[in-house]
Amino acid sequence: MTTLTSKFPHLRQDFLASIVVFLVAVPLCVGVAVASGVPAELGLVTGIVGGLVTGFLPGSSLQVSGPAAGLTVLVFEAVSEFGVGTLGVIVLMAGLLQLAMGFFKIGRWFRAISVSVVEGMLCGIGLVIIAGQIYAAAGLKAPETGLGKIAGLPGAFADALGSTEALASLAIGAGTIAVIVLWKRMPKALRSVPGALAAVVLATAATLAFGLPVATVTVEGLFGVIQVPGGDAFGELATPAIWGTIVAFALIASAESLFSAAAVDRLHDGPRTEYDKEMVAQGVGNTVCGLLGALPMTAVIVRSSANVSAGARTKASRVLHGAWLLLFAAALPSALALVPIPALAGILVHAGWKLIPFRQISALWRSHRGEALILVVTAVSIVAVNMFEGVLIGLALSVVKTAWEASHLRTEIVDKGAGPIQVHLTGNATFLRLPKILDSLEALPQDRPVELDLSGLHHLDHACRTALENWAERHSAVGSEPVRVTTAA
Repeated sequence: MTTLTSKFPHLRQDFLASIVVFLVAVPLCVGVAVASGVPAELGLVTGIVGGLVTGFLPGSSLQVSGPAAGLTVLVFEAVSEFGVGTLGVIVLMAGLLQLAMGFFKIGRWFRAISVSVVEGMLCGIGLVIIAGQIYAAAGLKAPETGLGKIAGLPGAFADALGSTEALASLAIGAGTIAVIVLWKRMPKALRSVPGALAAVVLATAATLAFGLPVATVTVEGLFGVIQVPGGDAFGELATPAIWGTIVAFALIASAESLFSAAAVDRLHDGPRTEYDKEMVAQGVGNTVCGLLGALPMTAVIVRSSANVSAGARTKASRVLHGAWLLLFAAALPSALALVPIPALAGILVHAGWKLIPFRQISALWRSHRGEALILVVTAVSIVAVNMFEGVLIGLALSVVKTAWEASHLRTEIVDKGAGPIQVHLTGNATFLRLPKILDSLEALPQDRPVELDLSGLHHLDHACRTALENWAERHSAVGSEPVRVTTAA
């Protein structure tokens, strides 16, 4: 008789890894939900779907999906504008859009997005998360906009200093961050417990032991928060504004998932990610989340790297982590009511800080200042405007920079004092370089013959060709001889 071990040779490694991922996921699922302005249990629902649904599907075998801090800002804006009841429709339509992109094999093209834009997106999201969660840690209401959050921080600290409740709440949030940061220095036996979970447990214990006046998570029960979208929610699809949010959900969730997959592939030697299949898997997961009225999901690098580090070998670990989340949500929902909200805010402040690519910014500034500028502008745009438009600004800058670099052109003028003036153009002649080309040609003497050598051009676009022909006609009309043009054979 075939034993269980022979059927599943990596069962032990995957089982232990699933426990680690579950312990990492619980505080993050709850924290992301609370920060997004929805019931805490909806974060667990998304984590469960990420394990039990997306976890079964092909694509990337070791990365783990669930609610992500990177979408917190976008979800909060959507909930504020359209309401929690409409969130399910937005997520459902975003999931269907992901499915379409996967079936049409668009997933692989996400690898063509500039890394600077992605890093800038994460940086901008990190800054908004940090600013917003500082208010939550102090028990204060955060301003609506990213700039408002940052500009209002001095006033928020001033208000907190005059309130015992706010100071107690800030102390719990700061203590949570301190535990997470210092946990890596703990003995190895203690470090088997994830730092975020340890921080939440210690913050909860401190709040209960000292009777601190700190807000805790509101619990409604797992089945009480699941809300299948109704007719009114689907009626919102007639509003043009909602489609921009749907596209933003789909594109940003897809980009985050596929970039996470690329990062996870560098952490292990197992099967590589099939990007289009992973896009389909994410689409299925988000479609199910939408039908349940839950948060959108992405692949999450924190949980994925924990999965690999814990020794996972197959997708069984991520499926099992979803089962443990389901058991926890069904059997111990009351435990969530003890968790202090500032502790969850502290977890997200730490997560936001890790999203800011300090090393990448400094490295880019030393080697590719144009890319560093794109990163910074993308981040600032997200803070100043919103996430979707900030990413579009970053992508537009990236395209312009690439086009400018691709149009590299060298103009060489040889004038021997007698005979024709020779002009050699080499490289790529595009409309972006046209002003420079014409400036050089129009500065040539009108009474001298000119030989224009275009044989060194790799590319000559229509705008440049037309402009050169017009210049040649004008110069020939007043010159001693027609302009001689030499092109590649």
